Amino acid sequence: MASSFDATLKNLGIAAQTTANQVKGKGSQTLGQADFLKLMTAQMKNQDPFDPVDNTQMVAQMAQFSSLAGISEMSTTLKTIADKLNATTAADAMAYVGRTVLTEGSVAYGRTDGGIAGGVELAADADVVEVSIADAEGRTLKTLQLGKQKAGAVEFDWDGKTDGGEDAGPGPFAVSTYAAGANGAVVAEPLVWAPVQSVSLSSGSPVLDAAGVGPIPVTAVRKIG
Repeated sequence: MASSFDATLKNLGIAAQTTANQVKGKGSQTLGQADFLKLMTAQMKNQDPFDPVDNTQMVAQMAQFSSLAGISEMSTTLKTIADKLNATTAADAMAYVGRTVLTEGSVAYGRTDGGIAGGVELAADADVVEVSIADAEGRTLKTLQLGKQKAGAVEFDWDGKTDGGEDAGPGPFAVSTYAAGANGAVVAEPLVWAPVQSVSLSSGSPVLDAAGVGPIPVTAVRKIG
C-alpha cells in the first residue's frame, strides 16, 4: 500500500519514486533539494496524526534523494571538466597561425625546394591507389602509384618533377585520388599540407583559415607541420 509520502506526491501531480529525476510528459520539471524540502514540509503538515509517517521510511527516502542528487551533481561537474579539457580555445588555435597542417583538401602549394607532400585517406583496403597532380589549368603533371594499401591514411611525397622530368614550379597544384579494391572503387579523400593564415570564431569554436583549403575546424587537422 502506498505510503502517505507517496500519496502527497500523487496529490501534487508528481509520480512517486522520481525525486531527483525529471518528471516526464507535458510540463515536465526537475525536482531539486528546495522542492523536496517543500514536499516534506507539506507532508508533515497534512499527515494524519493517528497514522503519522513512518520515521524509517522517511529517513530512507531522504537518503535516497541525497544520494541521487549527489550523483547528478557529480555527473554534471565531471562533464564540465571533460568539455573543458577537450575544448580548443581561441588562444590555443592562434598557435596554428604560420604553421602548416595536414587536412582534407584538393589544392596544395609547392615547398620552397619544390614538390608537395600529402596523403590519401582510404575508407577500406585497396589494391590500387593513385594520386594525380595537375596544374591550375587542369593539365596532369604527375601520377603517383602508391600500390596496395590498408585502410586509413597513406602519405606520399612528390619531388616536383613532372612525368617528363621537368620542374613543375611552385603551384598551386590540384590533387585528386583514385583507389580500388577487390570489390570495386574505394572512397579515397586527398589530404594536403596547407599553411594556416588566420583563426576565426564560428559559433564559439575556433576555425582555421588555410591557404588553398579555406576554413576548417581544428578537429579536421590530421597533423601539424
